[in-house]
Amino acid sequence: MKTKDSDGLQDRSTMARLRDTLRKLYHGRTPAAFRFQLVAVIIDVAIIAFFIATPIIQQSASFLWLDYAVAALVAADLAARLLASNDMLRLMKQPTSWVDIFILLTLLMPTALANLGFLRILRLWSLSRSGSLWRHFEMQGLRPWREASHAVINLLTFLFVITGFVYTFFFRSGAGLESYIDALYFTVATVTTTGFGDIVLPGVAGKLTAIVTMIIGISLFVRLAQAIFRPAKVFFPCPQCGLQRHEPDAVHCKACGHLLNIPDSGD
Repeated sequence: MKTKDSDGLQDRSTMARLRDTLRKLYHGRTPAAFRFQLVAVIIDVAIIAFFIATPIIQQSASFLWLDYAVAALVAADLAARLLASNDMLRLMKQPTSWVDIFILLTLLMPTALANLGFLRILRLWSLSRSGSLWRHFEMQGLRPWREASHAVINLLTFLFVITGFVYTFFFRSGAGLESYIDALYFTVATVTTTGFGDIVLPGVAGKLTAIVTMIIGISLFVRLAQAIFRPAKVFFPCPQCGLQRHEPDAVHCKACGHLLNIPDSGD
């Protein structure tokens, strides 16, 4: 006859095996782990596409079913990453976890938090901080482009966040697709400061929105230009202080002076 202690030990053993399996899938480098991580990235991209299309399809009859299905995927991913982590508390303190929890709330309460739904696109920023995504880049020898990719994703995230904000607070009363395109057109014209006059936002709030969009947009464009055109640096974590970006021919870490042993690109 099984005792409660033996049942408890079995439950803990099952949980330990589950956490070990998830840890291997999320953080491993085996072929099976890479396939799992690639599928996870593809699902994330599909979720982000749903978030972008939300203003256009939110009046359809099947929207709530899709919304709750995406909520289930986001919740499952968050729970799995927590179980796969060696330090759950540390993971919960990270901004990417806060973003995912906020997105989950907007999915579970689509009506109550409708005016904040445009912030769901922050999932794109969260994905760009995923270690599994960049491990696939490294396998293809694209690690030097990591910083430029971050800059592009930051810019795209900002564009869609502002587009969603403008659509939600200035264009929602119009037709879905046409109004969303107008909001996107206004955002791109404002960020690039190419000049506009056919679509402007009314009132003081509209002018302040345009000002903030231009200031942040220009800074993101500058950051993108720096990432693309400045001299390439190698990514090699310093064993002493953890600094990752160094000159290709660096012998010592510029932050702490620790001796480095950076491998050549062909090694």
